[in-house]
Amino acid sequence: MTGGMQRSLDVVRRLLSRRGALLSVAYLVVVAVVAALARWIVPYDPVVQDLTSTLEPPSAKHWFGTDELGRDLMARAIYGARTSLLTAAGAVVIAGTIGVPIGLVAGFFGGWRDAILMRIVDVLLSLPGILFAMALIAVLGRSQLAALVAVGITGIPSFARITRAQVLSLRKRDFVMAVEALGGSSTYNMFRTVLPNSWSPLLVQVVILSSVAILLEAALAFLGVGIPPPTPSWGEMLRTGKSFLYEAPYYAVLPGIVLTLTILSLDTLGRTLAWVLEERHELGEEADAEAEGSRS
Repeated sequence: MTGGMQRSLDVVRRLLSRRGALLSVAYLVVVAVVAALARWIVPYDPVVQDLTSTLEPPSAKHWFGTDELGRDLMARAIYGARTSLLTAAGAVVIAGTIGVPIGLVAGFFGGWRDAILMRIVDVLLSLPGILFAMALIAVLGRSQLAALVAVGITGIPSFARITRAQVLSLRKRDFVMAVEALGGSSTYNMFRTVLPNSWSPLLVQVVILSSVAILLEAALAFLGVGIPPPTPSWGEMLRTGKSFLYEAPYYAVLPGIVLTLTILSLDTLGRTLAWVLEERHELGEEADAEAEGSRS
């Protein structure tokens, strides 16, 4: 077993030893599996209307009731999970694909490259995320792709700044200088030496951005500018359900609970992962210091 795999397994063991992280992982796995297998789990189509069964309370036929168009709320909540998870995954891919190279180049080369790239990042960072997303959707039109792109762009600055900070801390380390001394190119050094040693905070940022992306997608849908109906969305269900709080309070309860638990689970997982990685980093530094002392 390689050292990298051993380190990864050690991080996973430490992470799952925390009850909060374990419960969060279990919940997120259940949500992901149910969303992926929704077609085989849910007997109802989430967009098919049945005007003879509008606003029915929870029953054996419809476990969580129906909406104003007779659609099964449980089916829409499960398919809404697919919408939220796909949006979060796409946003993370967009933000990481653009933000990480920006941070790598800015931190590794410095100088005018760093100044220009970081000013662009500062401009993106100064824009309120939800307002920028609303403006972008107004240009691109309401669609899942537009929401995904809008949420992804708002996450670029965080990836760029974290990557840059990691590169600056590693740039003058002995192992990086050794690769340069042996003739390694800048591209090789950035992507094969520096980046693999910067994965810890980036992994935490992936988890954090996922929760932010889900919340932002729901907020856009709640404001009526997100993914258009009839595509199931937790935010859209909350927006519509608030109009029926008196006659059908269950309407907004299910998506609200699922959305809250999903964001809390991702937040708990991200915080615990950051703590575990920081603890492991401190233990590694102590071991290196002891080894250095024994050699001297």
